[in-house]
Amino acid sequence: MPGAKPSRIRTTNADDQSREPARDVKNGKRKLKRVPGRAATRYYDVVAIGASAGGLNALTELLRPISGDFPAILVVQHLDPTHESHMAELLSRRTSIHVKQAEHGEAILPGSVYIAPPDEHLLVGPGTVQLAHSQLVHFSRPSIDLMFESVAGMYGSRSIGVILSGSNRDGSVGIRTIKEAGGTTIAQEPATAHFATMPQAAISTGCVDFVVPIGEIGNLLRDLCAGKRQRHE
Repeated sequence: MPGAKPSRIRTTNADDQSREPARDVKNGKRKLKRVPGRAATRYYDVVAIGASAGGLNALTELLRPISGDFPAILVVQHLDPTHESHMAELLSRRTSIHVKQAEHGEAILPGSVYIAPPDEHLLVGPGTVQLAHSQLVHFSRPSIDLMFESVAGMYGSRSIGVILSGSNRDGSVGIRTIKEAGGTTIAQEPATAHFATMPQAAISTGCVDFVVPIGEIGNLLRDLCAGKRQRHE
């Protein structure tokens, strides 16, 4: 709930109560029986990441432990709109996961990172990237808030929102939207950010589940997506 204290470990939620013990008639041992109509494990389809000043180093640290066996990752990094971006190329050299600049209409696939191009908002349609050259939001295009709101509307509880280093407040509205849609929210520990304003603004909303040093976020994401960690409810 908004206002809840951020936590590094969350308690078991309703999704994890979707299995009940049953008797294995063949060998007399107890086994887990899935209750019809309820998921036994909580999965995620998309991880949405917002970054600004200091974001390249933060993204490199975050992506380093992540492999191709992972949900799709969408990234909005505030960039100079007048220059061609080389961020996807730079990240590809430093990480093992596939990184590319997002293209309008392309499929959103697991195991890939999609970087918003300069001067284009990155949104999502049903399983596809949607780029839009609409008005600036918080003086920014692409906007982290718009991406988060789009992801929350399309993926709801199957989404994770992450706020990294930055010198403005972009993303604090969108992080609330993801939280209210049932998604999981993460902010970089401000003390580990080159620019603490953006993660601190997100934390101040009371809608952040985890506040984590940058060197631990990648492993946290892997654990969340594998069902090894749970959000504090």
